[in-house]
Amino acid sequence: MNADGNIRVLLADDQPLVRSGLRVLMADTPDLEVVGEAANGAEAVRMSAELAPDVVVMDIRMPQMDGIEATRRLTSAGPDGARVLILTTFDEDEHVYGALRAGASGFAVKDMALDDILAAVRVVAAGDALIAPGVTRRLIADFAAGPAPAPERVAVITVREQEVLTLVGRGRSNSEIAQDLFITVATTKSHVARLLTKLDARDRVQLVIKAYEMGLVAPPG
Repeated sequence: MNADGNIRVLLADDQPLVRSGLRVLMADTPDLEVVGEAANGAEAVRMSAELAPDVVVMDIRMPQMDGIEATRRLTSAGPDGARVLILTTFDEDEHVYGALRAGASGFAVKDMALDDILAAVRVVAAGDALIAPGVTRRLIADFAAGPAPAPERVAVITVREQEVLTLVGRGRSNSEIAQDLFITVATTKSHVARLLTKLDARDRVQLVIKAYEMGLVAPPG
């Protein structure tokens, strides 16, 4: 964040109109500041090193270097680097899993309400994670088409943690998990924190991925 406490944002999209629209939107938002624009993934990586944004709003399909590879390079810099919010056209994109696996902290779609996109930037900047409603369907489809999960990895967590992880994988919030399992929200948060440590997951998005990988959330059919 800058001296005023604003969230520094780098926009990465190969469509000038998309970047322009987001820039205008954020210019009218007191706590967000667009510090740069990139037309491809390679530019996003280079400009992120130069400008040190808090969040990179990243499209996936771009020339020279796509958003997945750019995300992988940005997140490999460690926890002090920029966090990545993927923003793309959901119905046309088949790379949700790849982007999240590369280390993205969130996934939003361009047809979301503008306020929801701004809220997603704030969530990611705060160190949390976000997956837009409906994206889990794409994740399930990707896992159904990929190799079988390895359920033996479930052994590293307790039965209660398995229950919590399963519900996280289904997109349930902490309060919803607490309701479903008849435990307190504080206890739910403790379970989630332990899962992050045991599974070496950076955030809640990666826990969703772990739930699929471990076979706790099965593809439909």
